[in-house]
Amino acid sequence: MRHVPEVGRGFANALIAAGVGCGPALGTFFGGTLMARYGWRPFFIVLGVVSMAWLIPWFAWMPRGSTAVSSMGESDAGFLEILKQRSMWGTCGGLFGANYVLYFEITWLPFYLVRERHLSMGTMAKIGGLGYLCYAAAAVLFGWISDRWIAAGGTPTIVRKTFAGAGAGSAGLLLLGCALTGPTVSVILLLLAFAAGGMCGSNIWAITQTLAGPRMAGRWTGLQNFVGNLAGVTAPAVTGFVIDYTGRFFVAFVIMAVVALLAALSYIFVIGPVKEIAWEG
Repeated sequence: MRHVPEVGRGFANALIAAGVGCGPALGTFFGGTLMARYGWRPFFIVLGVVSMAWLIPWFAWMPRGSTAVSSMGESDAGFLEILKQRSMWGTCGGLFGANYVLYFEITWLPFYLVRERHLSMGTMAKIGGLGYLCYAAAAVLFGWISDRWIAAGGTPTIVRKTFAGAGAGSAGLLLLGCALTGPTVSVILLLLAFAAGGMCGSNIWAITQTLAGPRMAGRWTGLQNFVGNLAGVTAPAVTGFVIDYTGRFFVAFVIMAVVALLAALSYIFVIGPVKEIAWEG
Protein backbone atom coordinates (compact mmCIF):
# COMPACT_ATOMS: atom_id res chain seq x y z
CA MET A 1 0.00 0.00 0.00
CA ARG A 2 2.88 2.36 0.65
CA HIS A 3 4.21 1.48 -2.79
CA VAL A 4 0.97 1.44 -4.83
CA PRO A 5 -1.08 4.66 -5.00
CA GLU A 6 -4.86 4.72 -5.24
CA VAL A 7 -4.77 5.12 -9.03
CA GLY A 8 -2.84 1.85 -9.34
CA ARG A 9 -4.54 -0.39 -6.80
CA GLY A 10 -7.25 -1.63 -9.10
CA PHE A 11 -4.82 -3.04 -11.64
CA ALA A 12 -2.42 -4.35 -8.98
CA ASN A 13 -5.20 -6.26 -7.23
CA ALA A 14 -6.62 -7.32 -10.59
CA LEU A 15 -3.40 -9.18 -11.36
CA ILE A 16 -3.86 -11.16 -8.15
CA ALA A 17 -7.51 -11.80 -9.04
CA ALA A 18 -6.36 -12.98 -12.46
CA GLY A 19 -4.23 -15.58 -10.72
CA VAL A 20 -7.35 -16.71 -8.82
CA GLY A 21 -8.99 -17.28 -12.20
CA CYS A 22 -6.05 -18.82 -14.05
CA GLY A 23 -5.47 -21.50 -11.42
CA PRO A 24 -8.98 -23.01 -11.63
CA ALA A 25 -8.91 -22.53 -15.41
CA LEU A 26 -5.92 -24.82 -15.76
CA GLY A 27 -7.23 -27.15 -13.06
CA THR A 28 -10.65 -27.47 -14.67
CA PHE A 29 -9.38 -27.93 -18.20
CA PHE A 30 -6.52 -30.32 -17.54
CA GLY A 31 -8.29 -31.92 -14.58
CA GLY A 32 -11.38 -32.71 -16.61
CA THR A 33 -9.24 -34.04 -19.44
CA LEU A 34 -7.19 -36.24 -17.10
CA MET A 35 -10.24 -37.62 -15.32
CA ALA A 36 -11.96 -38.35 -18.63
CA ARG A 37 -8.96 -40.36 -19.83
CA TYR A 38 -7.34 -41.81 -16.72
CA GLY A 39 -9.78 -41.44 -13.81
CA TRP A 40 -9.66 -39.25 -10.70
CA ARG A 41 -6.63 -40.80 -8.93
CA PRO A 42 -3.98 -39.63 -11.44
CA PHE A 43 -5.60 -36.20 -11.44
CA PHE A 44 -5.28 -35.88 -7.66
CA ILE A 45 -1.61 -36.89 -7.80
CA VAL A 46 -0.82 -34.39 -10.56
CA LEU A 47 -2.80 -31.68 -8.77
CA GLY A 48 -0.85 -32.18 -5.56
CA VAL A 49 2.51 -32.01 -7.32
CA VAL A 50 1.73 -29.08 -9.60
CA SER A 51 0.23 -27.01 -6.79
CA MET A 52 3.65 -26.88 -5.15
CA ALA A 53 5.26 -25.35 -8.23
CA TRP A 54 4.56 -21.83 -6.96
CA LEU A 55 7.27 -22.34 -4.33
CA ILE A 56 9.96 -22.04 -7.03
CA PRO A 57 9.22 -18.43 -8.08
CA TRP A 58 8.35 -17.51 -4.49
CA PHE A 59 11.75 -18.49 -3.14
CA ALA A 60 13.42 -16.90 -6.17
CA TRP A 61 11.71 -13.51 -5.96
CA MET A 62 10.28 -13.16 -2.45
CA PRO A 63 11.13 -9.87 -0.66
CA ARG A 64 14.43 -10.08 1.19
CA GLY A 65 14.77 -6.54 2.48
CA SER A 66 14.25 -5.53 6.07
CA THR A 67 10.66 -5.02 7.16
CA ALA A 68 9.30 -2.64 9.70
CA VAL A 69 8.05 -4.35 12.84
CA SER A 70 5.33 -2.64 14.81
CA SER A 71 4.27 -3.56 18.28
CA MET A 72 0.74 -3.47 19.62
CA GLY A 73 0.74 -0.45 21.87
CA GLU A 74 -1.67 2.15 23.11
CA SER A 75 -1.39 4.07 19.85
CA ASP A 76 -2.39 1.05 17.78
CA ALA A 77 -5.98 0.33 16.94
CA GLY A 78 -6.96 -3.19 17.95
CA PHE A 79 -9.27 -5.68 16.37
CA LEU A 80 -12.13 -4.33 18.47
CA GLU A 81 -11.82 -0.93 16.84
CA ILE A 82 -11.92 -2.55 13.41
CA LEU A 83 -15.05 -4.49 14.36
CA LYS A 84 -16.76 -1.20 15.23
CA GLN A 85 -16.45 -0.01 11.65
CA ARG A 86 -19.59 -0.45 9.55
CA SER A 87 -17.45 -0.55 6.42
CA MET A 88 -15.56 -3.56 7.76
CA TRP A 89 -18.80 -5.54 7.93
CA GLY A 90 -19.65 -4.29 4.46
CA THR A 91 -16.41 -5.64 3.04
CA CYS A 92 -16.88 -8.93 4.90
CA GLY A 93 -20.45 -9.36 3.70
CA GLY A 94 -19.48 -8.45 0.17
CA LEU A 95 -16.57 -10.88 0.07
CA PHE A 96 -18.70 -13.65 1.56
CA GLY A 97 -21.29 -13.20 -1.19
CA ALA A 98 -18.73 -12.93 -3.97
CA ASN A 99 -16.94 -16.02 -2.67
CA TYR A 100 -20.24 -17.89 -2.35
CA VAL A 101 -20.66 -17.53 -6.11
CA LEU A 102 -17.04 -18.54 -6.75
CA TYR A 103 -17.19 -21.63 -4.52
CA PHE A 104 -20.53 -22.56 -6.06
CA GLU A 105 -18.82 -22.50 -9.45
CA ILE A 106 -15.79 -24.44 -8.28
CA THR A 107 -17.57 -27.20 -6.37
CA TRP A 108 -20.92 -27.74 -8.08
CA LEU A 109 -20.86 -26.21 -11.54
CA PRO A 110 -18.88 -29.07 -13.16
CA PHE A 111 -21.38 -31.59 -11.77
CA TYR A 112 -24.28 -29.43 -12.98
CA LEU A 113 -22.89 -29.19 -16.51
CA VAL A 114 -22.40 -32.94 -16.74
CA ARG A 115 -25.59 -34.08 -15.01
CA GLU A 116 -28.16 -31.44 -15.94
CA ARG A 117 -26.74 -30.17 -19.24
CA HIS A 118 -25.48 -33.63 -20.27
CA LEU A 119 -22.07 -32.41 -21.34
CA SER A 120 -19.20 -34.83 -21.68
CA MET A 121 -16.36 -34.53 -19.20
CA GLY A 122 -14.13 -33.14 -21.92
CA THR A 123 -16.64 -30.50 -23.01
CA MET A 124 -17.29 -29.52 -19.41
CA ALA A 125 -13.56 -29.08 -18.87
CA LYS A 126 -13.25 -26.79 -21.89
CA ILE A 127 -16.24 -24.62 -20.97
CA GLY A 128 -15.27 -24.45 -17.30
CA GLY A 129 -11.67 -23.62 -18.12
CA LEU A 130 -12.78 -20.90 -20.54
CA GLY A 131 -15.04 -19.47 -17.87
CA TYR A 132 -12.18 -18.99 -15.42
CA LEU A 133 -10.08 -17.43 -18.17
CA CYS A 134 -12.93 -14.96 -18.71
CA TYR A 135 -12.77 -14.22 -14.98
CA ALA A 136 -9.04 -13.55 -15.18
CA ALA A 137 -9.24 -11.40 -18.32
CA ALA A 138 -12.16 -9.36 -16.98
CA ALA A 139 -10.36 -8.77 -13.69
CA VAL A 140 -7.36 -7.27 -15.48
CA LEU A 141 -9.54 -5.22 -17.83
CA PHE A 142 -11.84 -3.77 -15.18
CA GLY A 143 -8.98 -3.23 -12.75
CA TRP A 144 -7.28 -1.10 -15.38
CA ILE A 145 -10.50 0.73 -16.28
CA SER A 146 -11.24 1.53 -12.63
CA ASP A 147 -7.79 3.06 -12.18
CA ARG A 148 -8.16 5.12 -15.37
CA TRP A 149 -11.56 6.33 -14.15
CA ILE A 150 -10.04 7.49 -10.85
CA ALA A 151 -7.11 9.10 -12.64
CA ALA A 152 -9.64 11.01 -14.76
CA GLY A 153 -11.31 12.43 -11.65
CA GLY A 154 -13.63 9.71 -10.38
CA THR A 155 -13.77 9.19 -6.64
CA PRO A 156 -12.63 5.84 -5.21
CA THR A 157 -16.00 5.58 -3.46
CA ILE A 158 -18.01 5.69 -6.70
CA VAL A 159 -15.54 3.76 -8.82
CA ARG A 160 -14.61 0.89 -6.51
CA LYS A 161 -18.12 0.34 -5.16
CA THR A 162 -19.62 0.45 -8.65
CA PHE A 163 -17.37 -2.28 -10.01
CA ALA A 164 -17.56 -4.45 -6.88
CA GLY A 165 -21.33 -4.16 -6.49
CA ALA A 166 -22.22 -4.46 -10.17
CA GLY A 167 -19.86 -7.39 -10.61
CA ALA A 168 -21.15 -9.35 -7.63
CA GLY A 169 -24.83 -8.85 -8.45
CA SER A 170 -24.42 -9.52 -12.16
CA ALA A 171 -22.47 -12.72 -11.55
CA GLY A 172 -25.30 -14.18 -9.50
CA LEU A 173 -28.08 -13.13 -11.86
CA LEU A 174 -26.24 -14.34 -14.95
CA LEU A 175 -25.59 -17.72 -13.35
CA LEU A 176 -29.26 -17.96 -12.44
CA GLY A 177 -30.02 -17.30 -16.09
CA CYS A 178 -27.97 -20.37 -16.98
CA ALA A 179 -30.52 -22.53 -15.19
CA LEU A 180 -33.42 -20.97 -17.10
CA THR A 181 -32.20 -20.96 -20.70
CA GLY A 182 -31.29 -23.36 -23.47
CA PRO A 183 -27.87 -24.93 -24.02
CA THR A 184 -26.31 -22.26 -26.24
CA VAL A 185 -27.58 -19.25 -24.31
CA SER A 186 -26.71 -20.86 -20.98
CA VAL A 187 -23.06 -21.22 -22.03
CA ILE A 188 -22.93 -17.55 -23.06
CA LEU A 189 -24.49 -16.47 -19.76
CA LEU A 190 -22.08 -18.71 -17.89
CA LEU A 191 -19.05 -17.05 -19.48
CA LEU A 192 -20.51 -13.60 -18.82
CA ALA A 193 -21.11 -14.58 -15.19
CA PHE A 194 -17.45 -15.49 -14.80
CA ALA A 195 -16.48 -12.16 -16.38
CA ALA A 196 -18.75 -10.33 -13.93
CA GLY A 197 -17.02 -12.13 -11.09
CA GLY A 198 -13.71 -10.84 -12.41
CA MET A 199 -15.12 -7.30 -12.47
CA CYS A 200 -15.94 -7.65 -8.78
CA GLY A 201 -12.66 -9.32 -7.87
CA SER A 202 -10.59 -6.55 -9.41
CA ASN A 203 -11.70 -3.96 -6.86
CA ILE A 204 -12.73 -5.62 -3.60
CA TRP A 205 -9.27 -5.60 -2.04
CA ALA A 206 -8.53 -2.09 -3.28
CA ILE A 207 -11.51 -0.99 -1.16
CA THR A 208 -10.13 -2.74 1.90
CA GLN A 209 -6.62 -1.40 1.46
CA THR A 210 -7.81 2.17 1.15
CA LEU A 211 -10.15 1.96 4.14
CA ALA A 212 -7.68 0.26 6.46
CA GLY A 213 -4.58 2.18 5.46
CA PRO A 214 -1.06 0.80 5.94
CA ARG A 215 -1.51 0.68 9.70
CA MET A 216 -4.48 -1.69 9.83
CA ALA A 217 -4.43 -3.41 6.44
CA GLY A 218 -3.11 -6.72 7.75
CA ARG A 219 -5.65 -7.11 10.55
CA TRP A 220 -8.59 -5.93 8.46
CA THR A 221 -7.60 -8.22 5.60
CA GLY A 222 -7.29 -11.15 7.98
CA LEU A 223 -10.75 -10.61 9.43
CA GLN A 224 -12.26 -10.09 5.99
CA ASN A 225 -10.61 -13.22 4.64
CA PHE A 226 -11.89 -15.25 7.58
CA VAL A 227 -15.50 -14.17 7.12
CA GLY A 228 -15.36 -14.23 3.34
CA ASN A 229 -13.98 -17.72 3.10
CA LEU A 230 -16.65 -19.15 5.36
CA ALA A 231 -18.46 -19.25 2.03
CA GLY A 232 -16.08 -22.06 1.11
CA VAL A 233 -17.85 -24.15 3.75
CA THR A 234 -21.34 -22.74 3.33
CA ALA A 235 -21.80 -22.73 -0.44
CA PRO A 236 -20.89 -26.39 -1.12
CA ALA A 237 -22.83 -27.61 1.92
CA VAL A 238 -26.00 -25.59 1.31
CA THR A 239 -25.98 -26.46 -2.38
CA GLY A 240 -25.54 -30.15 -1.63
CA PHE A 241 -28.34 -30.19 0.96
CA VAL A 242 -30.72 -28.35 -1.36
CA ILE A 243 -30.02 -30.65 -4.30
CA ASP A 244 -30.42 -33.71 -2.10
CA TYR A 245 -33.72 -32.42 -0.70
CA THR A 246 -35.29 -31.10 -3.91
CA GLY A 247 -33.60 -33.32 -6.46
CA ARG A 248 -32.99 -30.25 -8.62
CA PHE A 249 -30.43 -27.49 -9.02
CA PHE A 250 -32.83 -24.60 -9.53
CA VAL A 251 -33.40 -23.70 -5.87
CA ALA A 252 -29.65 -23.82 -5.28
CA PHE A 253 -29.17 -21.37 -8.15
CA VAL A 254 -31.80 -19.06 -6.65
CA ILE A 255 -30.09 -19.10 -3.25
CA MET A 256 -26.76 -18.35 -4.88
CA ALA A 257 -28.25 -15.41 -6.80
CA VAL A 258 -29.86 -13.98 -3.65
CA VAL A 259 -26.56 -14.18 -1.78
CA ALA A 260 -24.83 -12.46 -4.70
CA LEU A 261 -27.39 -9.64 -4.67
CA LEU A 262 -26.90 -9.22 -0.93
CA ALA A 263 -23.18 -8.93 -1.60
CA ALA A 264 -23.86 -6.19 -4.13
CA LEU A 265 -26.03 -4.31 -1.64
CA SER A 266 -23.32 -4.72 0.98
CA TYR A 267 -20.70 -3.17 -1.29
CA ILE A 268 -22.92 -0.31 -2.39
CA PHE A 269 -24.82 0.62 0.78
CA VAL A 270 -23.07 -0.83 3.84
CA ILE A 271 -19.55 0.30 2.99
CA GLY A 272 -19.10 4.00 3.65
CA PRO A 273 -16.85 6.45 1.80
CA VAL A 274 -13.80 4.67 0.43
CA LYS A 275 -11.11 6.69 2.17
CA GLU A 276 -8.62 5.86 4.90
CA ILE A 277 -10.20 5.69 8.34
CA ALA A 278 -8.73 7.97 11.01
CA TRP A 279 -7.78 5.40 13.64
CA GLU A 280 -7.58 6.37 17.29
CA GLY A 281 -4.24 6.79 19.00
